Amino acid sequence: MPESKDTNTSDEPRTIGILGGMSGKSTVEYYRLIDDAVNEIYGGHHAGDILIRSVNFADIEGFIQGEQWDEAGSYLADAAQDLEAGGADFVIMATNTMHKVAPAITDALSIPFVHIVDAAADVILDAGIDTVGVLGTSVTMEDPFYRARFAQRGIDIVVPDEEDREDVDRIVFEELTKGEIRDESRDRYLEVVDELVADGAEGIVLGCTEIEQLIDQSDRPEVPFFDTTALHAERAVDESLSVDIEVK
Repeated sequence: MPESKDTNTSDEPRTIGILGGMSGKSTVEYYRLIDDAVNEIYGGHHAGDILIRSVNFADIEGFIQGEQWDEAGSYLADAAQDLEAGGADFVIMATNTMHKVAPAITDALSIPFVHIVDAAADVILDAGIDTVGVLGTSVTMEDPFYRARFAQRGIDIVVPDEEDREDVDRIVFEELTKGEIRDESRDRYLEVVDELVADGAEGIVLGCTEIEQLIDQSDRPEVPFFDTTALHAERAVDESLSVDIEVK
């Protein structure tokens, strides 16, 4: 995997390539977070230097449901190459689930790919936490790719039981990707959070880029929440500007 550059010797920001559309709701949030952070730093009419390649979420959902991971990897690698060809200096992918095929994307690029788990892991370790609960799609919660990436950083993950995983996944696909926010679903998610804490989680990873629409830190102030969307966007701005920032 190409290494991210540590310093920007030019006054010009590096162009952020966002591989998005998975879903469109989260891509919009990435765009807002990055633009707002850049504007907070520079003021005026400054905004992020961004390219977005938005894919058809229906295709992605089909790959997930059919477990067509090789096809998904090729599809997203082609889209990531569009970003590189368009002038992106590095790529982020605005989804947790499809990081399952991140190796196919990094192999197709000659520019850095900034992994969402790495962005979250740095903040989790800075908080002195080594065991976190994960909420996300079934793929993210069950597949080894997410657990293994955290394990490489010395972080253990706890996931909900099977019934809870089914509910968490269903709410993502049937509601959150469509922008539907329901009080009963918020209550259900918070029940799962409480169960994860009881099972030993010291913090909770919001491991789907739509979950921040439903629950946030104010719902359980005593348990640290790690919003992967915000942390990934923060890392992207840091990579672009080579400054330490906090995305609001």
